[in-house]
Amino acid sequence: MAKRLIIAHVHGRDAGQARGVVVVIDVLRAFTVAAYALAGGARQLCLVRTVEEAQALRAEMYPDALLAGEVGGRMIPGFDLNNSPARMQIADVRDRIVIQRTGAGTQGAVNARHGSRLLVASLVNARATATYAANLANAHTNGLVTLVPTANAIEDEGSEAIEDEVCAAYLEALLDAREDAGDILARGIAQLYEGERLGIWTEGSDDFPADDVPSALAVDRFSFAMEGERHHIGAIEYIAVRRVDVAAG
Repeated sequence: MAKRLIIAHVHGRDAGQARGVVVVIDVLRAFTVAAYALAGGARQLCLVRTVEEAQALRAEMYPDALLAGEVGGRMIPGFDLNNSPARMQIADVRDRIVIQRTGAGTQGAVNARHGSRLLVASLVNARATATYAANLANAHTNGLVTLVPTANAIEDEGSEAIEDEVCAAYLEALLDAREDAGDILARGIAQLYEGERLGIWTEGSDDFPADDVPSALAVDRFSFAMEGERHHIGAIEYIAVRRVDVAAG
Protein backbone atom coordinates (compact mmCIF):
# COMPACT_ATOMS: atom_id res chain seq x y z
CA MET A 1 0.00 0.00 0.00
CA ALA A 2 2.90 2.38 -0.66
CA LYS A 3 1.02 4.62 -3.12
CA ARG A 4 -1.48 7.19 -1.89
CA LEU A 5 -5.02 6.04 -2.55
CA ILE A 6 -8.12 8.07 -3.26
CA ILE A 7 -10.82 6.85 -0.87
CA ALA A 8 -14.46 7.73 -1.41
CA HIS A 9 -17.56 6.83 0.62
CA VAL A 10 -21.01 6.10 -0.78
CA HIS A 11 -24.01 5.04 1.28
CA GLY A 12 -25.52 1.66 0.46
CA ARG A 13 -28.71 3.10 -0.98
CA ASP A 14 -26.56 4.97 -3.50
CA ALA A 15 -24.32 2.03 -4.39
CA GLY A 16 -24.89 2.69 -8.07
CA GLN A 17 -22.75 5.83 -7.73
CA ALA A 18 -19.69 3.93 -6.52
CA ARG A 19 -16.66 3.85 -8.83
CA GLY A 20 -13.18 2.34 -8.92
CA VAL A 21 -12.58 -0.63 -6.65
CA VAL A 22 -15.89 -0.86 -4.80
CA VAL A 23 -15.96 -2.46 -1.34
CA VAL A 24 -19.50 -3.23 -0.20
CA ILE A 25 -19.68 -3.71 3.59
CA ASP A 26 -22.18 -5.64 5.71
CA VAL A 27 -20.99 -6.69 9.17
CA LEU A 28 -24.32 -7.74 10.71
CA ARG A 29 -24.62 -9.98 8.99
CA ALA A 30 -24.51 -10.77 5.28
CA PHE A 31 -20.81 -10.61 4.47
CA THR A 32 -19.78 -12.08 7.79
CA VAL A 33 -21.97 -15.04 6.86
CA ALA A 34 -20.38 -15.06 3.40
CA ALA A 35 -16.88 -15.16 4.88
CA TYR A 36 -17.70 -18.07 7.17
CA ALA A 37 -19.27 -19.91 4.24
CA LEU A 38 -16.14 -19.53 2.11
CA ALA A 39 -13.93 -20.41 5.09
CA GLY A 40 -16.06 -23.54 5.51
CA GLY A 41 -15.30 -24.66 1.97
CA ALA A 42 -18.22 -23.25 -0.03
CA ARG A 43 -17.26 -23.21 -3.69
CA GLN A 44 -19.00 -19.93 -4.52
CA LEU A 45 -21.62 -17.52 -3.30
CA CYS A 46 -24.26 -16.01 -5.56
CA LEU A 47 -25.72 -12.73 -4.27
CA VAL A 48 -29.21 -11.72 -5.37
CA ARG A 49 -31.75 -9.07 -4.42
CA THR A 50 -34.98 -11.01 -4.00
CA VAL A 51 -36.29 -14.28 -2.64
CA GLU A 52 -37.79 -15.06 -6.02
CA GLU A 53 -34.46 -14.53 -7.78
CA ALA A 54 -32.75 -16.86 -5.32
CA GLN A 55 -35.29 -19.58 -5.97
CA ALA A 56 -35.22 -19.07 -9.74
CA LEU A 57 -31.42 -19.08 -9.88
CA ARG A 58 -31.31 -22.39 -8.06
CA ALA A 59 -33.99 -23.86 -10.32
CA GLU A 60 -32.37 -22.67 -13.55
CA MET A 61 -28.64 -22.92 -12.87
CA TYR A 62 -27.65 -24.49 -9.56
CA PRO A 63 -30.13 -27.19 -8.51
CA ASP A 64 -27.86 -28.42 -5.71
CA ALA A 65 -27.25 -24.95 -4.25
CA LEU A 66 -28.14 -23.97 -0.71
CA LEU A 67 -30.35 -20.93 -0.18
CA ALA A 68 -29.32 -18.61 2.66
CA GLY A 69 -30.55 -15.26 3.89
CA GLU A 70 -33.25 -13.29 5.59
CA VAL A 71 -36.20 -10.95 5.24
CA GLY A 72 -36.52 -8.58 8.18
CA GLY A 73 -33.74 -10.53 9.85
CA ARG A 74 -35.84 -13.70 9.91
CA MET A 75 -35.35 -17.09 8.26
CA ILE A 76 -37.01 -17.27 4.85
CA PRO A 77 -39.50 -20.15 4.45
CA GLY A 78 -38.08 -22.72 2.05
CA PHE A 79 -34.49 -21.57 2.52
CA ASP A 80 -31.82 -23.92 3.86
CA LEU A 81 -29.93 -21.45 6.06
CA ASN A 82 -30.66 -18.21 7.84
CA ASN A 83 -28.42 -15.15 8.02
CA SER A 84 -26.44 -16.25 11.08
CA PRO A 85 -22.63 -16.42 11.05
CA ALA A 86 -22.73 -18.64 14.14
CA ARG A 87 -24.99 -21.12 12.35
CA MET A 88 -22.96 -20.90 9.14
CA GLN A 89 -19.86 -22.01 11.05
CA ILE A 90 -21.47 -25.38 11.80
CA ALA A 91 -23.28 -25.82 8.48
CA ASP A 92 -22.01 -28.35 5.94
CA VAL A 93 -21.27 -26.14 2.94
CA ARG A 94 -18.09 -27.76 1.68
CA ASP A 95 -17.94 -27.66 -2.14
CA ARG A 96 -21.47 -26.24 -2.26
CA ILE A 97 -22.78 -23.13 -3.98
CA VAL A 98 -24.64 -20.82 -1.61
CA ILE A 99 -27.22 -18.41 -3.03
CA GLN A 100 -27.62 -15.51 -0.60
CA ARG A 101 -30.36 -12.91 -0.29
CA THR A 102 -30.38 -10.24 2.44
CA GLY A 103 -32.03 -6.89 3.04
CA ALA A 104 -28.94 -4.70 2.80
CA GLY A 105 -25.64 -6.36 1.88
CA THR A 106 -26.63 -8.32 -1.19
CA GLN A 107 -28.76 -5.39 -2.37
CA GLY A 108 -25.77 -3.07 -2.26
CA ALA A 109 -23.51 -5.54 -4.04
CA VAL A 110 -25.93 -6.10 -6.93
CA ASN A 111 -26.64 -2.37 -7.20
CA ALA A 112 -22.94 -1.39 -7.37
CA ARG A 113 -22.91 -1.73 -11.14
CA HIS A 114 -20.36 0.90 -12.08
CA GLY A 115 -17.28 -0.16 -10.19
CA SER A 116 -14.24 -1.49 -12.02
CA ARG A 117 -13.87 -4.30 -9.47
CA LEU A 118 -16.22 -5.42 -6.72
CA LEU A 119 -15.33 -6.71 -3.26
CA VAL A 120 -17.62 -7.56 -0.36
CA ALA A 121 -16.35 -7.34 3.19
CA SER A 122 -16.95 -7.31 6.92
CA LEU A 123 -14.75 -7.02 9.98
CA VAL A 124 -13.70 -10.66 9.86
CA ASN A 125 -11.69 -10.07 6.67
CA ALA A 126 -11.10 -6.31 6.76
CA ARG A 127 -7.30 -6.27 6.67
CA ALA A 128 -7.10 -8.78 3.82
CA THR A 129 -9.72 -6.78 1.94
CA ALA A 130 -7.78 -3.54 2.39
CA THR A 131 -4.58 -5.15 1.13
CA TYR A 132 -6.27 -6.65 -1.92
CA ALA A 133 -8.29 -3.50 -2.67
CA ALA A 134 -5.15 -1.36 -2.57
CA ASN A 135 -3.37 -3.68 -4.97
CA LEU A 136 -6.32 -3.64 -7.36
CA ALA A 137 -6.71 0.13 -7.15
CA ASN A 138 -3.06 0.79 -7.87
CA ALA A 139 -3.14 -1.57 -10.84
CA HIS A 140 -6.51 -0.80 -12.40
CA THR A 141 -8.27 2.36 -11.14
CA ASN A 142 -5.61 5.04 -10.58
CA GLY A 143 -5.89 4.48 -6.85
CA LEU A 144 -9.65 4.96 -6.41
CA VAL A 145 -11.41 2.86 -3.76
CA THR A 146 -15.05 3.46 -2.84
CA LEU A 147 -16.32 2.13 0.49
CA VAL A 148 -20.03 1.32 0.61
CA PRO A 149 -21.47 0.63 4.09
CA THR A 150 -24.94 -0.82 3.63
CA ALA A 151 -26.50 -0.84 7.13
CA ASN A 152 -29.76 1.15 7.28
CA ALA A 153 -29.79 1.14 3.48
CA ILE A 154 -32.76 -0.97 2.47
CA GLU A 155 -34.86 -2.89 4.96
CA ASP A 156 -33.23 -2.31 8.33
CA GLU A 157 -35.61 -1.81 11.22
CA GLY A 158 -35.08 -0.61 14.78
CA SER A 159 -32.03 1.09 16.28
CA GLU A 160 -29.34 2.84 14.29
CA ALA A 161 -26.86 0.43 12.73
CA ILE A 162 -23.33 1.83 12.83
CA GLU A 163 -21.30 -1.35 12.47
CA ASP A 164 -20.69 -0.90 8.75
CA GLU A 165 -19.48 2.66 9.34
CA VAL A 166 -17.11 1.27 11.99
CA CYS A 167 -15.79 -1.24 9.45
CA ALA A 168 -15.49 1.47 6.78
CA ALA A 169 -13.46 3.68 9.13
CA TYR A 170 -11.14 0.78 9.92
CA LEU A 171 -10.76 -0.07 6.23
CA GLU A 172 -9.95 3.54 5.41
CA ALA A 173 -7.31 3.66 8.15
CA LEU A 174 -5.76 0.45 6.80
CA LEU A 175 -5.83 1.75 3.23
CA ASP A 176 -4.10 4.93 4.43
CA ALA A 177 -1.58 2.81 6.37
CA ARG A 178 -2.38 4.73 9.54
CA GLU A 179 -0.60 3.61 12.68
CA ASP A 180 -3.72 4.24 14.76
CA ALA A 181 -5.97 1.93 12.73
CA GLY A 182 -6.37 -0.36 15.72
CA ASP A 183 -7.38 2.55 17.96
CA ILE A 184 -9.93 3.74 15.41
CA LEU A 185 -11.42 0.26 15.35
CA ALA A 186 -11.46 -0.06 19.15
CA ARG A 187 -13.32 3.24 19.52
CA GLY A 188 -15.84 2.20 16.91
CA ILE A 189 -16.54 -1.16 18.54
CA ALA A 190 -16.89 0.52 21.94
CA GLN A 191 -19.46 2.88 20.42
CA LEU A 192 -21.29 -0.10 18.95
CA TYR A 193 -21.54 -1.75 22.37
CA GLU A 194 -22.74 1.51 23.95
CA GLY A 195 -25.71 1.70 21.58
CA GLU A 196 -28.83 -0.43 21.34
CA ARG A 197 -27.96 -2.20 18.11
CA LEU A 198 -26.74 -5.43 19.71
CA GLY A 199 -29.71 -5.76 22.04
CA ILE A 200 -31.62 -8.11 19.77
CA TRP A 201 -28.84 -10.68 20.19
CA THR A 202 -28.68 -10.39 24.00
CA GLU A 203 -31.22 -13.09 24.74
CA GLY A 204 -30.52 -15.15 21.64
CA SER A 205 -33.08 -16.77 19.35
CA ASP A 206 -33.25 -19.00 16.29
CA ASP A 207 -32.95 -15.97 14.02
CA PHE A 208 -30.53 -13.98 16.18
CA PRO A 209 -28.22 -16.39 18.02
CA ALA A 210 -26.15 -14.73 20.75
CA ASP A 211 -22.97 -16.12 19.19
CA ASP A 212 -23.53 -14.02 16.08
CA VAL A 213 -21.99 -10.98 17.76
CA PRO A 214 -18.61 -12.47 18.71
CA SER A 215 -18.56 -14.21 15.33
CA ALA A 216 -19.06 -10.89 13.54
CA LEU A 217 -16.57 -9.02 15.73
CA ALA A 218 -13.75 -11.54 15.26
CA VAL A 219 -11.71 -8.87 13.50
CA ASP A 220 -9.29 -10.05 10.80
CA ARG A 221 -9.99 -13.70 11.48
CA PHE A 222 -9.67 -14.56 7.79
CA SER A 223 -6.80 -13.75 5.44
CA PHE A 224 -8.87 -13.69 2.28
CA ALA A 225 -10.80 -11.13 0.30
CA MET A 226 -14.13 -11.85 -1.37
CA GLU A 227 -14.31 -10.71 -4.99
CA GLY A 228 -17.53 -10.57 -6.98
CA GLU A 229 -18.25 -10.86 -10.67
CA ARG A 230 -21.54 -9.76 -12.22
CA HIS A 231 -23.64 -12.22 -14.22
CA HIS A 232 -27.05 -12.29 -15.90
CA ILE A 233 -29.26 -15.32 -16.41
CA GLY A 234 -32.34 -14.14 -18.23
CA ALA A 235 -33.84 -11.41 -16.05
CA ILE A 236 -31.78 -12.44 -13.01
CA GLU A 237 -28.77 -10.30 -12.17
CA TYR A 238 -26.43 -11.79 -9.59
CA ILE A 239 -22.92 -11.50 -8.19
CA ALA A 240 -20.75 -14.62 -8.11
CA VAL A 241 -18.34 -14.28 -5.17
CA ARG A 242 -15.12 -16.22 -4.81
CA ARG A 243 -12.43 -16.38 -2.16
CA VAL A 244 -9.10 -14.68 -2.90
CA ASP A 245 -6.35 -15.59 -0.45
CA VAL A 246 -4.18 -12.63 0.50
CA ALA A 247 -0.58 -12.92 1.67
CA ALA A 248 0.15 -11.42 5.08
CA GLY A 249 1.76 -8.02 5.10
